[in-house]
Amino acid sequence: MGSLFRSETMCLAQLFLQSGTAYECLSALGEKGLVQFRDEQLQKLEAELREVTKNKERLRKNLLELTEYTHVLRVSKAFVRRDMQFEPTYEEFPSLENDSLLDYSCMQRLGAKLGFVSGLINQGKAEAFGKTLWRACRGHSIVTHAELEGPLEDPETGEVIKWYVFLISFWGEQIGHKVKKICDCYHCHVYPYPNTAEERREIQEGLNTRIQDLYTVLHKTEDYLRQVLCKAAESVYSRVIQVKKMKAIYHMLNMCSFDVTNKCLIAEVWCPEADLHELRLALEEGSRQSGASIPSFMNTIPTKETPPTLIRTNKFTEGFQNIVDAYGVGSYREVNPALFTIITFPFLFAVMFGDLGHGFVMFLFALLLVLNEDHPRLSQSQEIVRMFFNGRYILLLMGLFSVYTGLIYNDCFSKSLNLFGSGWNVSAMYSSGHSPAEQRKMMLWNDSVIRHNRVLQLDPSVPGVFRGPYPLGIDPIWNLATNRLTFLNSFKMKMSVILGIIHMTFGVILGIFNHLHFRKKFNIYLVSIPELLFMLCIFGYLVFMIFYKWLVYSAETSRVAPSILIEFINMFLFPASDTGGLYPGQEHVQRLLLVITALSVPVLFLGKPLFLLWLHRGRSCFGVSRSGYTLVRKDSEEEVSLLGSQDIEEGNNQMEDGCREVTCEEFNFGEILMTQVIHSIEYCLGCISNTASYLRLWALSLAHAQLSDVLWAMLMRVGLRVDTTYGVLLLLPVIALFAVLTIFILLIMEGLSAFLHAIRLHCTRASHYCGLSRCGAQAPDAQAQRPWLTGPAAPRHVGSSRTGTRTRVPCIGRWTLNHCA
Repeated sequence: MGSLFRSETMCLAQLFLQSGTAYECLSALGEKGLVQFRDEQLQKLEAELREVTKNKERLRKNLLELTEYTHVLRVSKAFVRRDMQFEPTYEEFPSLENDSLLDYSCMQRLGAKLGFVSGLINQGKAEAFGKTLWRACRGHSIVTHAELEGPLEDPETGEVIKWYVFLISFWGEQIGHKVKKICDCYHCHVYPYPNTAEERREIQEGLNTRIQDLYTVLHKTEDYLRQVLCKAAESVYSRVIQVKKMKAIYHMLNMCSFDVTNKCLIAEVWCPEADLHELRLALEEGSRQSGASIPSFMNTIPTKETPPTLIRTNKFTEGFQNIVDAYGVGSYREVNPALFTIITFPFLFAVMFGDLGHGFVMFLFALLLVLNEDHPRLSQSQEIVRMFFNGRYILLLMGLFSVYTGLIYNDCFSKSLNLFGSGWNVSAMYSSGHSPAEQRKMMLWNDSVIRHNRVLQLDPSVPGVFRGPYPLGIDPIWNLATNRLTFLNSFKMKMSVILGIIHMTFGVILGIFNHLHFRKKFNIYLVSIPELLFMLCIFGYLVFMIFYKWLVYSAETSRVAPSILIEFINMFLFPASDTGGLYPGQEHVQRLLLVITALSVPVLFLGKPLFLLWLHRGRSCFGVSRSGYTLVRKDSEEEVSLLGSQDIEEGNNQMEDGCREVTCEEFNFGEILMTQVIHSIEYCLGCISNTASYLRLWALSLAHAQLSDVLWAMLMRVGLRVDTTYGVLLLLPVIALFAVLTIFILLIMEGLSAFLHAIRLHCTRASHYCGLSRCGAQAPDAQAQRPWLTGPAAPRHVGSSRTGTRTRVPCIGRWTLNHCA
């Protein structure tokens, strides 16, 4: 569990690969899953992809333009009648009575220079377009338009809209320039208009031929592709593995660089220190398989770059690691909260979902998925089924913990189980069993009380009524009590507050382990301890009062027990009158706790910035580590100040090397102070809001119990009350309907609600855990969305015993660089 507790120690290494053995060596590395390659060719790949995409869009646009041009020629053919065999004759007063205004011969007889513009315009712009042309050209243009039969796709936007085909006739070149500018303003698709009928016919035939050829080629290509895919479908899985493996190997080869002799490939990889021996064996195996005379080798290189975070997971821990990574990935070598989430997440879910019957059904469903996890149809099923399959171990633990909390709540399908016998004795409340003195002193039952009262109250102060607590969970007699909801409200509300404060305090304690590991003890004294004091002096004291009242006050003294809520409020109000309190000297203890809380706030706000300022004075370069501190994240102001306080014995040469390797940065005290103030305000306010947020444990638990009770009362109780004649026939559909509603409402809907709230509560703990209060550090060459390589025995990482997580950057093997979720 040490690897799951903290990420692996990483080192930067260079691989010297002989040209003839490079493929085999990388293949062997891929089978081992040991290293992550650093990519240097991402920008070239991105540019190439953009160019290919642009060419594809250009081809699609050309096809759409050809189609539009065809429609323009077809529709505009009827707009103008041109007589190509007409020989112009000039008359002084030509007769125009029988000639059309758009007749080309008529225009020539007028002696004017006639021009045409044709194209397409959006249907919604056609009316405004015509008015603008009329006003701008002062009547020296004629617009003729017609609507296309069907919509066409816009080549520019890809939107399918209705179009109008227009033809504009105008006189003179000056008006023609105006017409073309107006067409550009309205984003018209303008196409050249043929001058003669013969030219129109040639253009039309050419367009039809080009479009028909394109459709023919596409159709034949699709047919051929369909045949190839049908033949390859029989072995598609094995071919996909082979293609991905070869593609990944060559992709990693492209990330390598040549040495000065151009005979050796050099690759830089991140590798866990524990796997360096296996890395060397993989290189030797690849060299041996290729038969090379010079083997490939590896050497580690010192670096101050932040390595990627590697958390080894398996099929059981992978789901819980994903829950933690949904909030944020921890930085290099920080404590991994996923180890503790394996217990806390299903437990908090079960607190809200606690029901013995519902938990057992969920446990059986998850157990069925676990037992059949090797079935190929489950891992390749639809998205919803695959989602349940990937979280099968989370469901298994959630169901198991729900069975446990269901036993604690003594709730099974809204009914209680009397396994050990109730600790309450009803017969002890009868007056006949007590002496006359006890009858006068206590409120006991008699025949008259029983006949005239519909509700009877058990008094635990009466001897023999309460014989001791129930051995496991809540006494089943509370399922019959009318004040059951009041009792459960009090119990579950206090339980939620206790669990929430313990959970948040545990998150702060995890941060202390990080400070110890990174040798930053000042963070413990100036951050973690003030945070713990602020939390425990207020809310830890509230937990103390809850347990104190449970342990000190009994049934006989319960009527004089003070209210915890009133006492907690009076702690801040300092009432003048004496309220009695829970214990002697309570007022002095509370004032002392408030003083400690008040003193911890300025330390939390100013302690760390002032300490860093004291360390920084007199330093100018921060590229060298100070004794006792290790560089973890060089982009943090905190590390910058620590790096500035190096020891004199490190020498000037080391100082210069550090200055060259790590960029010198200015120490910004104002930024550090503002960051710490924001963090402190967020923490102090978060302690209050997050404590209230944990009350969702109480609310969802009561909601689940009440929904289960309502479902039982409206269905099963009705079916069970029917007489024996028709009861059996009615009971079967009632049970079926009860089962369906239980699965869809109480298991799926309520389970999803409790699951989401459990995630929210773990984000609350993460906000109190300094390791996940920010994103994990990224390596300089980190890029997103890259292919990764695995061996045939472990396609992806389901079921692998050495599976890694976070597939966001280029890798060879089974792990990659962590990024913030």
